[in-house]
Amino acid sequence: MSRRAFTAAVMGGTAAAVLGGCSSGRRAEDGGVGEEEALARAYTFLDRRVDEAAGGTRQGLPRSYTGGWMETHHSTVAFTYDVALTVIAYCARGTDADLRRAGALAGTLLALQEGDPAGDGRIRQSYVSGKVTAADGLPAVAAADSFTGAQAWTGLALLHVHRATDGAAHRTGALRLGEWIRDHTASTTGTPGYTGGVPASGSPLTWKSTEHNIDVAAFLRGLADATGDREWADRSAVATGFLDALWDADSAAFWTGTGTDGATVNRSPVPEDPQSWSFLATGDTRHAGSLDWALTHLAAEDGGFDGVSVSDADTSKVWFEGTAHMAAALRRRDGDGDGERAGRLLATLRAAQAHAPHADGYGIVAASSDGLRTGDGDTLYASLHTGTTAWFALAAQGADPFLTG
Repeated sequence: MSRRAFTAAVMGGTAAAVLGGCSSGRRAEDGGVGEEEALARAYTFLDRRVDEAAGGTRQGLPRSYTGGWMETHHSTVAFTYDVALTVIAYCARGTDADLRRAGALAGTLLALQEGDPAGDGRIRQSYVSGKVTAADGLPAVAAADSFTGAQAWTGLALLHVHRATDGAAHRTGALRLGEWIRDHTASTTGTPGYTGGVPASGSPLTWKSTEHNIDVAAFLRGLADATGDREWADRSAVATGFLDALWDADSAAFWTGTGTDGATVNRSPVPEDPQSWSFLATGDTRHAGSLDWALTHLAAEDGGFDGVSVSDADTSKVWFEGTAHMAAALRRRDGDGDGERAGRLLATLRAAQAHAPHADGYGIVAASSDGLRTGDGDTLYASLHTGTTAWFALAAQGADPFLTG
């Protein structure tokens, strides 16, 4: 189960194409607004989603998807990953209004952590979005799974707020999440690393995800910096060691993770996010070629938009969130031609903001058209998405969500 596993919760090319084909250029030119205005509009979209959930006795959580298929099918939940990204995006720009919204959302996440019936510091995969009206109320749980990635991203968000505001409560909440990851997912079976977490069924998962271990490596490194406790740096190194073990030097790419034995390498499908997130989280030049692998093997073109897809299972449509991942990672790598490549990807995202199906000129939809298969059983749609919009905001500013210090 990946962090994109939302469907169940809701309902019960070539490198040249990515780097600037003709259709991408046309779309970028008729986007209608400049870079600064597009960035400002992305934040306006996030503001609207956050503010429509405010006004109760406690800050509610913003719904992840609006418009299109997802709204038609009553997807009004707030995925914790998307909330965390929204918090991080606010901290990246850092106006007074941004930090007020980030602090309010972080406060709700802390309250959810404190009020969780398990009482062990965890956070859940998703919650009911919207205003909270009960005097002592909290957003209700939508999906009770406690996957490792959601814990780590929530921890990253809290560390960003801690850095921006010096709030001790945010560091304490992040520490509890780190302890939960340590106590429930650390595994020396097979390839040492961190397992997928604990689903709602309560039976701990035994597979290990490259993506999750990237999240954990960055989060625990940030926790070490925030607390001064060397334990977290050592535990971060375990996750980084897992990445080394899942690196394929011949392909210059990361494999997906392991099977349930914790050792057998899972080679299908090969997703985009480990390729870009690995460099954003570690800056390890030994593995920098993973960006080039993704640009070549996950290139996607659809509806006049060029970018990358979710995985090699389906490259028929553009995954705009992943396209933002790549732009951010290329800007951080900053090698020969990387700035131009990142600029073209950002132009695609600005064009999507204006012209993608169900576009409103402010947010960015998840996929260039409905029906993008992720390869792990989920499907993405052309619905406006807080997570995609937050990633665009981060990439447009050259911000790296994995760096908290």
